[in-house]
This record gives sequence, structure tokens and C-alpha cells, in this order.
Amino acid sequence: MLRIADNLQITNPAVAGALDRFAPTPIENLVRECVTAGAQAIDINTGPLPRDSEAKMTFCVTTVQAACDLPLVIDTANPTAMAAGLKACRNRAIINGFSLEPVKLEKILPLAAAHNAAIIGYLLFPDGHVPPDADTRLNLAVDIWSRAQQAGIAPDKLIIDPVVVPVIWQDGHQQAMQILKVLQLLPDILGFDVKTIAGLSNLTAGMGADPRRLTLEQTYLAMLAGAGLDMVLLNSRHADTMATARACNALTSPQVFTLEGI
Repeated sequence: MLRIADNLQITNPAVAGALDRFAPTPIENLVRECVTAGAQAIDINTGPLPRDSEAKMTFCVTTVQAACDLPLVIDTANPTAMAAGLKACRNRAIINGFSLEPVKLEKILPLAAAHNAAIIGYLLFPDGHVPPDADTRLNLAVDIWSRAQQAGIAPDKLIIDPVVVPVIWQDGHQQAMQILKVLQLLPDILGFDVKTIAGLSNLTAGMGADPRRLTLEQTYLAMLAGAGLDMVLLNSRHADTMATARACNALTSPQVFTLEGI
């Protein structure tokens, strides 16, 4: 699994303040911390950026690239900001992301073909609601792939996100198990070895500082790895979770096992 740090978020006051002031140091420090922790890519989650979207996204991407050479995931629902972020990337980035929501099909999805970028497709209903089970998610995956094909997206450019939900939801733990089924069946349903991604931090959303959330993260991460997950968005400050991700990679790698990478 590719470890993608999800720490660079607009909900972080330090990140929000840095963007407002166009101050690079807080962002650079955060990115270097993620790299030291073992991140293999950086998710840049700027939110909708209602003002100065192009300038702020360009600044953010440029600042992150000054601090590391890792691949970037551009995470915004603002198509203008998304286009600016893709343009500022030295290398091809991942677009995060689109769903069957009409505005995202119209404004976000075409950017993938225009910039020859990979794009994440969320298994959500067109109204943004989360599907209840694996079968519904798999049907949505077929629709997502159909729309991606219509937009000129190649199979190797599509990344499916089955959408992890908070385990504290009434059916949260059941949904977590359904997602494992989705990961296992997707290649057969779509007819190719589609890449997959999951937001691990979503699992423990709403749990606050409860230390048990880390046990849940680590356990579920191992289950996702066993189901074939390719990429994971996670908090790089959770050292034990990062260690679990490295151990999962060592155990699932086709290469000769070694303890050096754990």
C-alpha cells in the first residue's frame, strides 16, 4: 500500500493560517514531518477555497514541492483550484476526486483527461449519500467506470475509493466489513485490476482523543491490506499505524521478506 499522509488539511489552523498569509514555513515543516514519519505521498486538502483559489492552491503545491519530492494528491472540490494545482505540479498528480454527483462529473472529471492525471472515484450516490452495502457499492463502481471511460480515462488512471465510514455510525462496523468485500470483488466486476484507495482516518472520525481509535486503525488497516488495498490515506503522526502499514507491505510484497522495511 502506498502511504499517503492526510495531515495537510485546511481544518488544521496552522495550515489555514499559512494559506491566508501565504506563509510557507508552517506547511514546509508539516510536510517534512510527514516525510520523516514515512509518508510516500502527500494529500493537499485545501477545502473549497472560496477566495483566491488559484493563487492559494498554486502557493500550496509549490510550497509542498519545495519541501519534498513525493507524489501529490490534489484534494479540493473547487475545479478552478484543482486545475491550478495540477498546472503547478512538477510531476503528474492524483485528482481527489469525483463521484456521480453531476457537478463533479461536469467540472472535476474532465480535468483528469486534460492533464493526463489519475483520478479517485468515490462510490457514492449522485446526491452524496453513502451506499448501504457491498452490492450497491459495486453497482456504483460500474457506473463510475462507465463515466470515466466516457471522459477518456484509461483503466490505469482510475482509482476507486469505496468510502470508509465512521465506525461509531449505527452500522459502521458492518459497513467496514462490506468494504473488504468490495475490494476483493472489484477486479472481477470491472474486468481489470483497478487501483483502490481508502481514507483510514474516516474510520475513527468522531472518537476524539480516545486511545482505542489507534487500535481500530491498525486492525482495520491490516484487514484492508489483506483485501488488496493499493493506497491508504492516513495520519502520519500515528506512529503505530504507520508501522502497521509498513509491516503489511512487508507481508504482502511479492519480494523476499525482510525486516529492514518495517
